Amino acid sequence: RKTQKRYRNRDICTRPWVGPQPLSPRAPIRRAEPQRDQAADHAACTLRPMNPNDLLAIDIHTHAERSCRQPVDPIQAEFDSAATQYFKAGERPTIPETIAYYRERKIGFVMFTVDSEAGTGMKRISNEEIAEVARDNSDIMLAFASIDPHKGKAGALEARRMIRDYGVKGFKFHPSIQNYHPADPMAWPIYEVIAEHKLPAIFHTGHSGMGTGMRGGGGIRLKYGQPILVDDVAVDFPDMQIILAHPSWPWTDEALSMALHKPNVFIDLSGWSPKYFPPQIVRYANTQLGHKMLFGSDFPWITPEKWIAAFDQAGFKPELREPILKGNALKLLFGA
Repeated sequence: RKTQKRYRNRDICTRPWVGPQPLSPRAPIRRAEPQRDQAADHAACTLRPMNPNDLLAIDIHTHAERSCRQPVDPIQAEFDSAATQYFKAGERPTIPETIAYYRERKIGFVMFTVDSEAGTGMKRISNEEIAEVARDNSDIMLAFASIDPHKGKAGALEARRMIRDYGVKGFKFHPSIQNYHPADPMAWPIYEVIAEHKLPAIFHTGHSGMGTGMRGGGGIRLKYGQPILVDDVAVDFPDMQIILAHPSWPWTDEALSMALHKPNVFIDLSGWSPKYFPPQIVRYANTQLGHKMLFGSDFPWITPEKWIAAFDQAGFKPELREPILKGNALKLLFGA
């Protein structure tokens, strides 16, 4: 039985994901069969660096939702069920399915897990799994690591190891679900490592779709998603490039102020369809902050093609399309 289970898991980790599907007991999800020699494709891309000229966009914000090395954590399953209702999403893709999905669309992407083991008890997908897959698909994918700040100095050692041995290109923090104040000194050992290497760090800001509708919000404290709480971090670690994730509602103006004030603060526009953006997002992009805004989808909750289609109709100046979809991310990630 164990052998059969391992085989099934390996099988679903090699088939392409076909996108969000409606949840219906009468209409099970069907997966498209591969149309190409995936082994040949993999061999061709392994260890090949990302070439911006081959890409239409770079998605700075995607999630590792299904591991190929461990089962879904029962606590994660509870959060997933609530998030499915909130985002109206379907089945979660595995990491290889996500890679195939983005490669087909010629969109580069950053992927990460969220380590919230102290705040939720949820077992994370390992940073090593994501980093190893990113290394083997470096033409299309970059890995960020996520380390719960409650791990303190042990977390700092892990951060250093992930940079040195696995080549991760940044880090992800979710203060609300990790249950910590972004400027709490317990996180400083990890921040110091990130700043030493001048890497970017994404901080979730604003409302949290995770926990919405759950009893007690799943224990998630929205106050830790207030962008201004990250301002002390931006001051104390000026060599760490800080990305405030999402439009930061209901504190959008705080994020805009920080991006305007601090050279090391950027905004990724993930988690919302651009047609629902607060109007000041578009206004500041079109005037003072077009060089500070980054395309992010929050995949698989929002697909990149739907985000980009809405972006094209949201009132952004045409000359901002390339910088927001790709150029700003290239400068931040590669100094290009």
